[in-house]
Amino acid sequence: MALLLRTVARQGLCSSRSQFGILYRHAVPMGTSAKEEMNKFWTKNTRLNRPVSPHISIYQWSVPMLLSISHRGTGVGLSSGISAFALAALVLPESYPYYLDLIHSMSFGPQFLAFSKFALAFPVAFHTFNGVRHLIWDVGKGFKIPEVYRSGYVVIALTVLASIGLAAM
Repeated sequence: MALLLRTVARQGLCSSRSQFGILYRHAVPMGTSAKEEMNKFWTKNTRLNRPVSPHISIYQWSVPMLLSISHRGTGVGLSSGISAFALAALVLPESYPYYLDLIHSMSFGPQFLAFSKFALAFPVAFHTFNGVRHLIWDVGKGFKIPEVYRSGYVVIALTVLASIGLAAM
């Protein structure tokens, strides 16, 4: 019976009988393969002189585009970093104070430590401020183009100021 149903489906015949609780009706003919469909697609696009999908190189970079990509990147980076630290806390043999003392014993200069603090604070601050921006958008505010740019510049300024402040502590 299954062979008969496959034959009916491939020939495109209509059947409205219920078989195993499934109503078979208006089966799509399966006379072409995926390769044949792709060849038809590319032939049609070539004939109509359609361009290939836009590539990132044809777009002019803008603040909203940069902030959107950066927000996703900092989200992935922060979650990966937190996961790595959690895994390290589970796997490494010593306790947190031991590793903190180990870092202090390496005698990094104050500039390196300030830069390291800034490098840790920047993605957290950016993701937080840009997340607040997204929450404001969720309420339906700030969608006009000048407001989008203005809020983007505010996010950048707040991020830099907060990161400098946190690194100075």
